[in-house]
Amino acid sequence: MAFERFPKKETTVVLGMALAYLLWSALVVGLRTDHFVFAGLCLGLFFASGTTRKVVMALIFFALYWVIYDSMRICPNYEFNPVHVREPYELEKSLFGFQHNGEVVTPNEFFETNTHPVADVLSGLFYLCWVPVPMGFALWLFFRDKRTLLDFSLAFLLVNLFGFVLYYAYPAAAPWYVEMHGFQENFDIPGNEAGLANFDRILGVNLFHSMYAKNANVFAAIPSLHSAYPLITLYFGVKMRLRLASWVFLVILAGIWWAAVYSRHHYIIDVLLGAACAVATILVFEKIILRSKVDAWLKKYAEVIK
Repeated sequence: MAFERFPKKETTVVLGMALAYLLWSALVVGLRTDHFVFAGLCLGLFFASGTTRKVVMALIFFALYWVIYDSMRICPNYEFNPVHVREPYELEKSLFGFQHNGEVVTPNEFFETNTHPVADVLSGLFYLCWVPVPMGFALWLFFRDKRTLLDFSLAFLLVNLFGFVLYYAYPAAAPWYVEMHGFQENFDIPGNEAGLANFDRILGVNLFHSMYAKNANVFAAIPSLHSAYPLITLYFGVKMRLRLASWVFLVILAGIWWAAVYSRHHYIIDVLLGAACAVATILVFEKIILRSKVDAWLKKYAEVIK
């Protein structure tokens, strides 16, 4: 029978988790279509075959990241601490401002009026890499080295947790917010695609607009987690001695960092703090996590999903 491939205990746990996720979404977060899609995809892969079942189990940390991020809608960070609008702008201008047309401007202000269609498309393509590249690398690791996959995905979760803590400790407005609203506080707004709107316009799509309209946390510019993810990915590529892949990851990292500023989603200081989060994550992971009981658990779990 079909269910003989799936241990009763694992099946019960997965079905229970899916039900709990939908109930949590319905009763607390606010149920949306993508919640059903996510739960349906996970269950479909779990029951499709033995291999896809192990894929779902191997990507558990990525799934946990999504649940936590989506749940941040419940308590926006601006309800915990004041939103910093002027301070990041002034710091950026003092550190990286330069003379343009007779006044000191930030790099974001320069790019507001100095764009090019090629740069617009490239910035959009690079910015889209933040999900497919780590996920593609994770799927490759599934077939190559499941233990490294668990290490990588756990590090991905950790860097997000560090970033989320900073989101709540220091809510900060993005450059596009200052561009649109000045230094006034306006919490009743959706996310904005900013310079990435040029990508949508040139290609005739509604990709970034629809993506940022669903943003769970508008005032989360510091740190730039978009800038942290490729550094985590590059680290594990280098650690595995994947020479060609590491060069590709490095190019993508540089592209995402540039796109974050060019698209006016982040200041340079946001990018640097995102990189700092990645470095801190790597140090904590290597010096603490892998020297704790978690390491033994990861080894056992890697055997389960082989």
